[in-house]
Amino acid sequence: MAARSERSRILAWSIRVTGVVQGVGFRPFVYRLATRLGLGGWVLNTEQGVEIVVEGPEPALATFLSELESNPPPAARIASLSVQQTRPIGFAQFTIRESAQGDRPTTRVSPDLATCDACLRELFDPADRRFHYPYINCTNCGPRYSIILSLPYDRPRTTMKDWSLCPDCDREYHDPGDRRFHAQPIACPLCGPQYQLCTATGQLVARGEDAVRLAASWLVAGKILAVKGIGGYHLACDARNAAAVWALRERKFRKEKPFALMVRDLDTAAQLVELDDAASALLGSPARPILLLPARIELPGVAPENRDFGIMLPYAPLHYLLFAFGAPAVLVMTSANRSDEPIAFCDDDAFARLSGIADAFLVGERPIARRIDDSVIRHGPSGSILVRRARGLAPAVVATLPTTRPILAVGADLKNTVTLVVAGQAFVSQHIGDLEHWPVVEAFSTTIRDLCAMYEVNLDEALIVHDAHPEYVSTRLAQELPGTHVAVQHHRAHIASVLAEHECWDDSVVGFAFDGTGYGDDSSIWGGEVFVGSLVGGLRRVASLRPVLLPGGDAAARWPVQAAAGFLAMLPELPDLHASPFAFPKRYDEACTVLRRRVRCHPTTSMGRLFDTVAALCGFTRPITFEGQAAIWLEHLARQAGEVAPYPFPFVNHELDFRPLLAAVIRDRQRGRDIAAIARAFHEAVAHAICSVAAYCREAYGIRHVVLSGGVFQNMLLLTRVQQLLGQTTVWVNRMVPPNDGGISLGQAALAAARDAS
Repeated sequence: MAARSERSRILAWSIRVTGVVQGVGFRPFVYRLATRLGLGGWVLNTEQGVEIVVEGPEPALATFLSELESNPPPAARIASLSVQQTRPIGFAQFTIRESAQGDRPTTRVSPDLATCDACLRELFDPADRRFHYPYINCTNCGPRYSIILSLPYDRPRTTMKDWSLCPDCDREYHDPGDRRFHAQPIACPLCGPQYQLCTATGQLVARGEDAVRLAASWLVAGKILAVKGIGGYHLACDARNAAAVWALRERKFRKEKPFALMVRDLDTAAQLVELDDAASALLGSPARPILLLPARIELPGVAPENRDFGIMLPYAPLHYLLFAFGAPAVLVMTSANRSDEPIAFCDDDAFARLSGIADAFLVGERPIARRIDDSVIRHGPSGSILVRRARGLAPAVVATLPTTRPILAVGADLKNTVTLVVAGQAFVSQHIGDLEHWPVVEAFSTTIRDLCAMYEVNLDEALIVHDAHPEYVSTRLAQELPGTHVAVQHHRAHIASVLAEHECWDDSVVGFAFDGTGYGDDSSIWGGEVFVGSLVGGLRRVASLRPVLLPGGDAAARWPVQAAAGFLAMLPELPDLHASPFAFPKRYDEACTVLRRRVRCHPTTSMGRLFDTVAALCGFTRPITFEGQAAIWLEHLARQAGEVAPYPFPFVNHELDFRPLLAAVIRDRQRGRDIAAIARAFHEAVAHAICSVAAYCREAYGIRHVVLSGGVFQNMLLLTRVQQLLGQTTVWVNRMVPPNDGGISLGQAALAAARDAS
């Protein structure tokens, strides 16, 4: 009798769920689950997440909660779930209520998602009413962040607001049992946007399916097309057509930087690059990133002097249709811009900027709310490292910080991102770019306005965090904003970004921040720094690379031989570097003259410039045409060599002394040693030096956790060797944000939050 009473006792629970729970089919999932279990109540979207009131027998409620936590929709990500018992009302059924507005929004916006298998089946089913429709989507897939105008995420607040639903789409949209229930971008050929194919002058050639079919044939014919995607335009051409690829390079003013490739399927990818199971899974994940993988063949013009290809799979219905209609199986699919400009995403701007590059435009009629590049990930034996965090990943929350105060961290000037902290949740923006270019500065300001408007943040109440460099563009722009201003040193922000990801606030670590440049506490150029401490206790600099004078400032980052002049000036004797095998150009002499005169010379501890110096000694004596090119070239060279002994790189008086290392490189070059072996021995030297410093800090400070961050640690060979040599030591690296300056804004926010909380 007691057991029967327990089963029949009606309870009511109030449940609040936060995370990525809007626009991903969460409410219909809750509705179907509650209905199946015979429960009453309701579910609605709020500006903080999803609120549920559910009532019924206690066993059914327990089952409901268990399935809610363990089996949410594929694109949902539950961050928190709280349950409170409430008074039963006697609901006759379970319903979905309209969204509620109230406090400042804190719900997590879903990134844009690749087309799901169910939609793909319909896309190619002649009996389906969305057959060959390039905007097919459902609650499990399709655009999200790129079309949202404001929160909560409902159709009137998206760029689909001007398309009225036809009766069939309206029925699906309002049917809780349909997978398109409240799929905000829902549309079909009768009521939704289409694609148009236009000439470079804007003349309409075809619309609808005919436009996509003709575009595919033009790609086969060797034309260069501007193709509107999810977050902006791509420039596309046949990757196996060398003439088309070189024409694209010439028109885009992109001398050597590799082009990204979109391949028809995994089988095609396996013909081009070395694939393992983990790489295949990443390529096919809903984020659909560009994955940097070792190349198996050569494609002239695609990646000059580079041993990796950047590969991605189709992710929008349009891409699948292009391949199905006969487009080449391997397409160059690069951001639609001229070098260093932001990607074009508005139609008028695309025609204005790209008409001299593209032969034709495949224009989608659905507007894009904000530009979003493709995400880029480097994959290797030590896991995956983000190079660029954008489509498919942004603006997902990457950390929870110990603060209730709004924080806006504006990042660095290169590879800029911004981080907005709302109720402790750190939303990191998509990749914005390099702020030395005015169009990127405009994109930077737009992104800040966009995020603050979306989350209703009043900057008067916020902490505004910027780099300590007084002449950074981001610093100047931050100081023009209202709020309380906080400066954070660049390399501490690198280490803090890793600690924020791991939500490690009190544990002491030894942190290695290796990159090209950053403003130091002593106003010199840092870049080879070692810190000990914690987020709460502070990060104290305890070691660095031995400082040198860098001639010419920023120009030294563009000319490896100019950087080399500063490092080699520290050696007691040098051979004739103009002679074989070095063949240094006149630029080296000019840099040496600047050094002798002490004009425009700046002290530096830059590990990035040390990599450039060794690259120059190994033969990279020309200027670079994209950031990090010489170091990438050196790493790819080293990957061709087998195991070698490291060059000497001693740690003396809290400094890593590069002089014995460079002297050994010069001797080996003079003796004719293979440059791949030299490059490998240099990488081994850096890896062993890191381990030596870590061992010193373990003994001196009792610290066992090692943190690695900064652009140098995008080097997969170096990263893998350090992790191998450190063995059982805990090594933390960036996984949620890039180790390069794309992660700086998160680190700035974390340090500001820690200070504000203390």
